[in-house]
Amino acid sequence: MRLLATVFLTTICSANVLLAGDLTIESDFSGGSAKVLEIDQEKRLIRIEPEANPQRGWECWWYFQASGITPGETITLDVGNAPWATPDQAAFSTDNATWQQSPVGKREGKRIVYQLKVDRDTCWFAWGPPFRVEDAQRLVDESAKNSPHATAFELCQTRAGRPVPALLVKEEGVPDDQRKGIWIQARQHAWESGSSWVCHGFVMWLLSDDPRAASLRQKSLITIVPVMDIDNVAIGAGGKNQSPQDHNRDWSDQPHWNSVKVAQQQILEQDKAGRFDLFVDLHNPGANDRNPYFYTTAAEYLSDKGKRNLTQFLATARLEITGPLAFKGETRESGPSYDKNWTKISKNWVTKNTGDGVVAVTLETAWNNPSSNQQGYQTVGQQLGMAIERYFRTMP
Repeated sequence: MRLLATVFLTTICSANVLLAGDLTIESDFSGGSAKVLEIDQEKRLIRIEPEANPQRGWECWWYFQASGITPGETITLDVGNAPWATPDQAAFSTDNATWQQSPVGKREGKRIVYQLKVDRDTCWFAWGPPFRVEDAQRLVDESAKNSPHATAFELCQTRAGRPVPALLVKEEGVPDDQRKGIWIQARQHAWESGSSWVCHGFVMWLLSDDPRAASLRQKSLITIVPVMDIDNVAIGAGGKNQSPQDHNRDWSDQPHWNSVKVAQQQILEQDKAGRFDLFVDLHNPGANDRNPYFYTTAAEYLSDKGKRNLTQFLATARLEITGPLAFKGETRESGPSYDKNWTKISKNWVTKNTGDGVVAVTLETAWNNPSSNQQGYQTVGQQLGMAIERYFRTMP
């Protein structure tokens, strides 16, 4: 519903669309989120914060459309609250597909103010480059359509009845019983859109003509889930620490979320068949983390073989993930001192319940970096693919 304002300065309104003069703000679309606090038509200022979604996790994700812009004018965007909702640079797009970064904003307490020149009458603004439910489905469908080596499938239906798209990749090569089993997933925390773009870059490389990608396809069975928390991505909620727990604290004997439950089943089936070797969970980290790093499994879960393989994988990752978002060797352990629910974190569950040589890690790709954009994230995904290929080619 659109509301017409009769004054230049408008304040908070419960409607999805708010109009002040010529400026119209809308967030009632897939993945949208914005609570409009104020629009000052005269100053061309929009003041928002993430829309509240009780029980749905952190209020950090924002994404909305602004219309009524005079092409060439400067729009001021005021966003709160720090640290999770206030990246140094906002994402903006004039077509809702190709995203750019704003100039660095000016911090004012828990808020940040961005100023950017817009050359169209409509523009989308977001915390980071959105990767919506529709983008996940498109990635899976187009990959299967364009590559004979990719098969689209539905991992499961969510608790709200939405499909969770997934992709299976393999090329004719070694017998199935000799293939390496690889599981790549993203977006257990819905607000971490950059992780899905890393996944997108991985898929683009994996299905490319690169001889190393072809070699990996011929020797592996690769399962890819671009978005695990489909429901919260669909409604623009944060997902982190949602009720009863977020997806990455749900890996137990009785998981609440369907995507976790089915992922566990498929991983165990592959492991039972002797074809499971690598698990990579894609995330975005804290605001002050400027470079990618890996969370590793709790040391008490690792066998000598597991430690050796993990060391080898991290070494190959450092050789390949070279930037602009570069992995410089930093790791952190997800053990008892990290989180009281550490045993229910995905990589720890995988390590505990699969073969002793399986490598299970979380790749945290920085989101508050000048290269934290579509191209930067996808480059990390491509380089991750090359690291995986090198790992299996050179492992003892």
